[in-house]
Amino acid sequence: MDSHHVAVAVRRRGAPPAALAMLLLLATTRAFAADAPLTLAEAQRLALQRSSTLVAQQAAVASARNMAVAAGQLPDPVATMGVNNMPVNGPDAFTLTRDFMTMTSVGLMQEFTRQEKRDARAARFEREADQVLAEKSASMASIQRETALAWLDRFYDEAMLAVMAEQIRQARAEIDAAETAYRAGRGNLQDVFAARSALVALDDRVSGLNRRVRAARIALARWVGEAADARLADKPDMNAIRLDLPNLDTELAHHPQIAVLASKEAVAAAEVRTAEANKKPDWSLAVMYSQRGSAYSNMVSINVSVPLQWDRANRQDRELAAKLALLDQARAEREDVLRAHTAEMRAMVTEWENDRERGARYAREILPLASERAQAVLAAYRGGKASLADVLLARRNEIDVRLQALQLEMETARLWAQLNFQLPDADAASAAH
Repeated sequence: MDSHHVAVAVRRRGAPPAALAMLLLLATTRAFAADAPLTLAEAQRLALQRSSTLVAQQAAVASARNMAVAAGQLPDPVATMGVNNMPVNGPDAFTLTRDFMTMTSVGLMQEFTRQEKRDARAARFEREADQVLAEKSASMASIQRETALAWLDRFYDEAMLAVMAEQIRQARAEIDAAETAYRAGRGNLQDVFAARSALVALDDRVSGLNRRVRAARIALARWVGEAADARLADKPDMNAIRLDLPNLDTELAHHPQIAVLASKEAVAAAEVRTAEANKKPDWSLAVMYSQRGSAYSNMVSINVSVPLQWDRANRQDRELAAKLALLDQARAEREDVLRAHTAEMRAMVTEWENDRERGARYAREILPLASERAQAVLAAYRGGKASLADVLLARRNEIDVRLQALQLEMETARLWAQLNFQLPDADAASAAH
């Protein structure tokens, strides 16, 4: 049955708007049942494939590596041309061959940058490329993590919606039973109104869940595009994470965010080496050929120039001190972020393990007890030993417990995603490119 026929059927039954919206959403979900379900891994692959950030970062890597090659070369030679000592007055004014001092000259000048300085400059851009690669790895982990969170939000919101759909069916049956009992003289009008009030309350909760499902689809579409409308596959196994918990400190030392800071530290160290190389001056060689009149000899000039570092203490030494300070800053920031991130991850692992324990308790004890209590009250009602109000109260308690269990499972799953995708999944990354 398509969404149009569902809408017509529900209107004929006089269903409230919230129930209509819920059934339309479920019908839309079924419309995608013929297509392959969207798994979490496939959603992450699509998100990586669609990311413009990764494309931009790869371009930045290519740029830095090209700059590294360019920085390792000697500066371009400089060609010079000119006229020297040309008269501007007298009988020889503005002539080029009559005065013995007049010369037309061509020359070539080359600056010879020291090899160690060129190597240091090239290394600086290589470290910048490494930094962008680390940022790309961090972006991949972030994309996979955020996609997983969006996928799980939609999965559990739809699971809650399915619970509410089942409860609405039961609430309608209870209304029918209350009305039948009232017409037969075995019930009272108060039970009928109570059953209808319970259905209205359920419809209101469904409206809130519909809003959450729509928001979850929008959030998932941010990463996977039109695939966000496909039905979701079963949830993945979330009983383990890829982090090595006994060696968490060592594991997090290679975390992408820490790797980015380590790369920044490497860039700062490369700039220190460049500043150290700048303390040794470069030299330049210039060769000039000068042509005079036919009555005079032509001339060749050779010049060597070297910068004089008269104030090294306030120039080159200050520059080196500044780069060393930036290196200390980068090192301190990396160590501080590593300590903070390790503490955050340990707290998150503790919370994840505690939520798993609570989830097991819900499945083992709390959910069965709530269901058994609701069944016992319903049996008592059918035997005339309980009121419909008792049945509705027990049913509402069972709904709340089931939704609480799903909410707890959702929170546990979100923690799993945040922990499991701290590092990029290499398999998903290779499948995306």
